[in-house]
Amino acid sequence: MKLSIQWSLAWLIAVSIMAVAVTVWDKRRARKQAWRVPERTLWLVSVLGGSVATYLTMRVIRHKTLHRRFMWGLPLLMEVQAALLFLLCYKKCIIFT
Repeated sequence: MKLSIQWSLAWLIAVSIMAVAVTVWDKRRARKQAWRVPERTLWLVSVLGGSVATYLTMRVIRHKTLHRRFMWGLPLLMEVQAALLFLLCYKKCIIFT
């Protein structure tokens, strides 16, 4: 069980770093009016575990803050992920006690 927690943390750290990098890169590309990162990619990184990092990065660098889809959708996604994490931990605690 300890190993799975370490892998999960490593995954979340890696996905969060990727989320920050992709969001910052998209902001830079937007300023240069160049090819942009598709919104689908931003959502994919968020769904894979980078929702908190994506949301915080967007707020800090003021990127896509006028897009309701992100400013309402990412907090909703974070709540769903938190609920799933809680349920997963709750079930594992019941099984291992």
